[in-house]
Amino acid sequence: MSTTASDRGDRGIRRTLRAMFDDAGVHGRLHVAELHRPSAAVALDADEAVLMGSVYKVPLAVAYCRQVDAGVLDPRRRVALPPGDRLPGPTGISQLCDEVSMSLRDLVVMMMSISDNTAADAVLRHVGAEAFDDACRALGLVRTHLGDGAAGTLARLLRVTGADSVGAAMARIADNDRAVPPGLYDPAWVASTTAAEMARLLRAVWTDEAASPEGCAFVRRAMGLQPWQHRLAAGFPYDDVAVYGKTGTFGVMRHEVGVVELAGGRAYTAVVFTQAARADRRLPRADAVIGAVARRAVEYLSGRE
Repeated sequence: MSTTASDRGDRGIRRTLRAMFDDAGVHGRLHVAELHRPSAAVALDADEAVLMGSVYKVPLAVAYCRQVDAGVLDPRRRVALPPGDRLPGPTGISQLCDEVSMSLRDLVVMMMSISDNTAADAVLRHVGAEAFDDACRALGLVRTHLGDGAAGTLARLLRVTGADSVGAAMARIADNDRAVPPGLYDPAWVASTTAAEMARLLRAVWTDEAASPEGCAFVRRAMGLQPWQHRLAAGFPYDDVAVYGKTGTFGVMRHEVGVVELAGGRAYTAVVFTQAARADRRLPRADAVIGAVARRAVEYLSGRE
């Protein structure tokens, strides 16, 4: 059977992207597609299940918006967060000493912009795991599962490492001289998804299909507030390119999902999941390759049209 130039090009770009992942010392899963023509896509192991870390906050935000649309939740409802009842995390409310009170919708902004774990945990308590799953099923995300959320993931981390604190547990799994506890990165036990399903969710948010137009605009705005520039945005360092993203990190897993809007009006969903060979907490090349492969895939797709 003969092959077309397009077939050969698709195989070539996949080889290029795998080589970029290999050079950065990571195993990568990727799905990059034109927003309004999803059949124009580049995919690498995009149907493999992977634990998603804080990427779960994107479908959680969508589930929240759907409940607001249905009148189940009041976005202005005040939520009090005492200092003794907070999920550990490196940013936001987790680091504060005193009681915090804010609206439910502002908690969503906190969890989406600076990946605030305490804010996300509070939002999940109000939305509920059942509503999260219902939203995923309604949008065709049959392989996206919440598990026990971030709280459950951290509890399991403490259990399998035998550590007495999250900080000690994270230090344990960052030690390259110690074996990783069995099953730590098994997606069957934690919040998990696939690159293809996250691309589908992003497209639904950007085309106002995931929730009401107002709800989808709210999620898009929140993703546009993310300050992190070391992953997806690193591949598009231009003032006339807009990058909306949500990172996810857990041990050797470094992810980002988002949408890249080019100056000419074209937009692309970009989902990159990586698993590093080394456990170091700081691996700049593992972060940067997320933006590099997304940019290369976008260049390939835009040049093929």
